[in-house]
Amino acid sequence: MEDDKQNFGILLHDVARMMRVGYDRRMKPLGLTRSQWWVLNRLYFLEGTRQSELASELDIEKATLGRLLDRLESKGWVVRKPDPTDRRAKRVYLTDKVEPTMRIMRQRATETNTEALASLTSSEQKQMIKMLLRIRGDLADLYSPGGSSAND
Repeated sequence: MEDDKQNFGILLHDVARMMRVGYDRRMKPLGLTRSQWWVLNRLYFLEGTRQSELASELDIEKATLGRLLDRLESKGWVVRKPDPTDRRAKRVYLTDKVEPTMRIMRQRATETNTEALASLTSSEQKQMIKMLLRIRGDLADLYSPGGSSAND
C-alpha cells in the first residue's frame, strides 16, 4: 500500500491547503475573504476578462461569482462593463480604488510564497516551478474539452 505522505495528489493538495491558510491569515486584516482575494488576484492577471470566463477560471458557478462581484463592486473595487462584442456578456475590471489593497495583497502573497519556499535553493525553486508548469500543461491537454481524456 502506498504511503499517503508520498502520494503526489495528496501531497499537492496538502501544500495548496497550507498555502491558502497562510494567504487567509495575511488577507484577513484587509477585510477580505478567501473568495474575494482569489477573485481580485485572478483579475489582477486577467483584467477585462468576461465574467463567464472568470467563473470558469475560478472553477465556481456563474451565480456565485456574480454575488462575489456584487460585494466587490459595492466596495468600489471592481466594475463590470458591457462586452463590446457581445451585449449579453460583461467584462470585469479592477478600479483605481483597489490599487492600494492590491499592492498589499501582492506583498503578502510574496511573503507567503517566500516562507513556503524558504528551505529550497533558488535552483530547486526554479526546477520545481518548471516541473509544475509541465504537469499543469500536460493535465490541461489531457482534460480540456477535446483532450485525449475528455471523453473517458
